[in-house]
Amino acid sequence: MATMRAERFYSDTKTVALEDIPIPEPGDGEVLVQVAFCGICHSDLSLINGTFPAQRPVVTQGHEASGTIAKLGPGVTGWSEDDRVVVAAGRPCGKCANCRRGDLANCMRIQLMAFAYDGAWAEYTVAQASGLTRVPDNVPLEQAAILADAVSTPFGAVVHTGKVAVGESVGVWGVGGVGTHIVQLARLVGAVPVIAVDINPAVRERARELGADYAFDSRDPDFADKLAEATGGRNLDVAFDAVGLKVTFEQALNSLTIGGRLVGVGMSAETPTLGPTSMFNLVQRQVLGHLGYHNADIETLAQLVSRGRLDLSRSISQIIPLEDIADGIRILEHAEGNPIRVLVQP
Repeated sequence: MATMRAERFYSDTKTVALEDIPIPEPGDGEVLVQVAFCGICHSDLSLINGTFPAQRPVVTQGHEASGTIAKLGPGVTGWSEDDRVVVAAGRPCGKCANCRRGDLANCMRIQLMAFAYDGAWAEYTVAQASGLTRVPDNVPLEQAAILADAVSTPFGAVVHTGKVAVGESVGVWGVGGVGTHIVQLARLVGAVPVIAVDINPAVRERARELGADYAFDSRDPDFADKLAEATGGRNLDVAFDAVGLKVTFEQALNSLTIGGRLVGVGMSAETPTLGPTSMFNLVQRQVLGHLGYHNADIETLAQLVSRGRLDLSRSISQIIPLEDIADGIRILEHAEGNPIRVLVQP
C-alpha cells in the first residue's frame, strides 16, 4: 500500500509525531488532493495545548490547504486531475435539522477539518468535491491556502457578522494572522477610520502599512482619548476582538459608540464581563460571536486577489517543510518574528 508523510496529533499525550501512513482513498463525491501548502493556525495550537477538546484520539492537523487534484472519487463531475483548488476547512454533517432541509451552510453540527477528520499537514488529503474552490491561475497557491481560514474567517466577521457599512468606524484588537486581514477587509469595504490596537510596536507599524488609519497601544494611559479623537468623539461603530482575552474583549466593548457592535473572533478560556445590565442596555451595545465563513466566500476572496483588489503578498511570513512542523508550531506559539501566517509545505 502506498504511503505518505503526515503529522499526527495524539490526544492522550498531547504530542505531535511525523509518520508514514497510507494514502487515503477518495470515496463517493470526494477527491484526493495533493497538498501544496497548509497554514498553521492558532486553533491548531489550541488542540495541542488542550484549550480545544479533542474529537479523535489521533488526527492529522492542518485546515488551511491548497493543492492540486490527484484523483477523483466515484460520482465526481466538474473537476479534473491537476485542477488547482482550495479545500474547505469543514463539512456539513448531513444529518441535523438544517442539513435535512438542504440548509448545509448552517449545519448545526459542522465537522471541522483537522478536528473531526484528518487535515492537511500531510502530502495528501481527502476533500468533498462540493467544498472545493477553484484557484485562478494568477493566484499563488501559497496565498490560496490561507483563504481557507486566515482570510475567509475575517471576511465572514467583517461582512456577515459585523455587517460593516461604508463610513463606519472600525477597531481591531490583535493584529496578527486574523486581525491583519480584518484590517485589510474593513478598509476594502469602506470602513473609516480603521484603527489597529496591539501591544507590539512592530505589529502596529505593519498594520499602518497594510491599511490601518491609526494604530494604538492598548496599554497607553491615553488610549481612550486617542480613540475618541480619531473617531470625532463618537468611538467605534464596530470593534473586532481577534485575541479573545478578558482584557481585550472588555476594552473593545467599552470603546463602542451607542448601538455599536463587538464581534468576538479570537478565543481563549477566559471569561469577560459585560458590566451592569443597566448600562449595557442603556447604550444599546451588541456582542456577536463569530466562527468561520461560507464556502462561497473563498471564491469571492480568490477573485479579489486575482483582480488585485486584495493584496496578500505580505501575509506569508514563512514557509517550512513538513519535516520541520515542530518548528512552525513553536514560531506561531511564541510569535517569533511577528508572523501573519506560517505555511507548511509537504
